[in-house]
Amino acid sequence: MPQRTLRDVIANQTVFSAPPTATVRDAATRMAEGKVGAMLVIDGERIAGIFTERDLLNRVVAKRLDPDTTTLAQVMTPDPRTVSPDRTLAHALVMMYEGCYRHVPVVEDGKPLGMVSARDALGQELTEFEKELERRDRLTEIMM
Repeated sequence: MPQRTLRDVIANQTVFSAPPTATVRDAATRMAEGKVGAMLVIDGERIAGIFTERDLLNRVVAKRLDPDTTTLAQVMTPDPRTVSPDRTLAHALVMMYEGCYRHVPVVEDGKPLGMVSARDALGQELTEFEKELERRDRLTEIMM
């Protein structure tokens, strides 16, 4: 089970956020450009909600809403659960599993620091797996 702290997981992360008045198209464009699956919806200093790829699919596209006129306030998941940066990735993964969601905002003293996703659990492990595949390829080349 991943024991890295969330502070370590999100160390170099940029917080993707938008106000509740932003359009779905603007949010989706920014998410695509940033290659992220979710963004925080920030109202002043507080997290008002979270907007995810699932929200886009289920609450906008499936309902045939216009992404150019629909605001995030209309389709976001309001008041998401948050987690402290000093918790472990394992803790966040359990939260995601129990809550049936894939992203959790990381917050310290009310300030959003980033977002942890189920995919983050693969980060270090995926890198190690890729290195192992490269080693095997090199060995195969040497043996031929």
